[in-house]
Amino acid sequence: MVVVLAVATLKLVWVQTIQADELRAAADRQTTTPVTLLAERGSILDRLGSPLAFSIESAALTTNPKIIAKRADAATYIPEMARAVAQGTGQDEASVLAKLTTDRGYVVLATKADPEIGRALGKKFVEIKVESREDRQYPGGTLAANVIGAAGWDGERETLSGRLGLESSQDNVLAGAPGKREAATAEGSNTVIPGSIRFERPAVKGSTIQLTLDSDLQFTVQRALSDYVARTGAKPTSSAVVLDASTAEVLALATGHSFDPRNYGAYPPEQTGNAAVTNVFEPGSVNKIVTMAAALDMGVAKPDDVLTVPGSIRVADRTISDAWEHGPERYTLTGVLAKSSNVGTLMTAEKVGKQRFAEMLAKFGLGTKTGVGLPSEAPGSVLPLESWSGSTFGNLPIGQGLNMTVLQMAGMYQAVANNGLRVPPRIVSSIIGPDGVRQVPPPPAPVQVVSPETAATLRTMLIAVTQDVRGAQRGTGPQAAVPGYQVAGKTGTAQQIDPRCRCYSNSTYWITFAGMIPAQDPRYVIAIMLDAPGGGTSAAPLFHDIATYLAQRERIPVSNDPPLVQTLVAP
Repeated sequence: MVVVLAVATLKLVWVQTIQADELRAAADRQTTTPVTLLAERGSILDRLGSPLAFSIESAALTTNPKIIAKRADAATYIPEMARAVAQGTGQDEASVLAKLTTDRGYVVLATKADPEIGRALGKKFVEIKVESREDRQYPGGTLAANVIGAAGWDGERETLSGRLGLESSQDNVLAGAPGKREAATAEGSNTVIPGSIRFERPAVKGSTIQLTLDSDLQFTVQRALSDYVARTGAKPTSSAVVLDASTAEVLALATGHSFDPRNYGAYPPEQTGNAAVTNVFEPGSVNKIVTMAAALDMGVAKPDDVLTVPGSIRVADRTISDAWEHGPERYTLTGVLAKSSNVGTLMTAEKVGKQRFAEMLAKFGLGTKTGVGLPSEAPGSVLPLESWSGSTFGNLPIGQGLNMTVLQMAGMYQAVANNGLRVPPRIVSSIIGPDGVRQVPPPPAPVQVVSPETAATLRTMLIAVTQDVRGAQRGTGPQAAVPGYQVAGKTGTAQQIDPRCRCYSNSTYWITFAGMIPAQDPRYVIAIMLDAPGGGTSAAPLFHDIATYLAQRERIPVSNDPPLVQTLVAP
């Protein structure tokens, strides 16, 4: 007995002294539960502060069917649990029951449950674990979804994570930083014992991003484009952009189809993308302003110069013709632009020269990203001058042999609208930190493409494109005209590549239109690309619809002057 008591005493001393710290730490680990404190994801707002995306508190309900099945009353308990969960989360009772009767050790009963309902269910059924989550809300549904993108729950990080669009590219700004709490919990549950919090690091809320988008205009452009695509049979990768003429802020950016960001996984990648900044195309005749801008700025041509234009012209080993058959015609330089003569444009480009033309392409921003702040932006492509072949200078001035995005095309016409000063477009207006401090990104460096005088002259010439008169003085885009306003713009048609022969197709085209309203004091620039619409389609009527909406909504003063009619074909 003495020996036994001696051993027990030694063991007690050993436990209470030598092993005390280790055992105390082990006890703490058994009763302390680390809890991740979610950082509220920042919102995305439009230019007026209306929410386009925000988060609300949510809950996920999980359980272990194997443990529940061991209950003595499982036969009645499981159906009762299934019924309560289904009613509380709006699910089908049979589907919940199927989850509860599997032989798995972990199932998710609901992912976006109301937190109060989740806590009530967890209290009634102790086997249900309630996990705090965020649920991303998109109040506009498909509105600007191709720009905003989508966020989804990331189980590994235990937070919302950006998956598409701005939600993805700006994830570091929106996500914030999660916090952590360590507290003692009741045995067999995650219920925190009051006053037992041992460590807590608060979560830091994500920043809010305010965009330049105008929600009303975005809705109008998105719907008008979608309807026009459906009516003309164009591909959904067609797109449209509206810019503020002086600041180049993106007011609307739409593609021919959209998606529901709350269910983004149900859509193919091509539908959740943003074609206006990721898809490139050959612009066709909208690119002719490069030649005209260079010719006017260099002083080698004037709007009323008369050119004797044949029906075709030889450039190196190629013969290039106008879109209509004609013999020699006396076109003014304005007429060459307004009637979209390939031959007259190439004749003018020869006066400009290859070097100056290549420099003007670069000034207009072609071949480089705009830096708008949207993910996966394509730079477009322009062959460097040293790589030009003999026939390259027969393609580029008429908008073939190079490619661009719709946003780049809008940027070209923004330069003309803004007195020759091209401002790279932007879509992020400001970032509001969790402390409420607003940070405005530094404005991009502008580029003076042409002089203000050249830009004003070019705008006047572009008005002739939309002049609606009978006979030879009619432009190619009268359908873009808006009664009571001078509209400046340019039509374009470019052949697409036929994959079967890797040559230009005679039946599939990109149809473009870019312009501004009002012409002499522009406030808005609108650029449109229709991808492979049916025969005879023009983008001018869609420009008319968008421009008319803007003129009426903004109450742009109507001009009392008679419509300007310019001479396109000389007597």
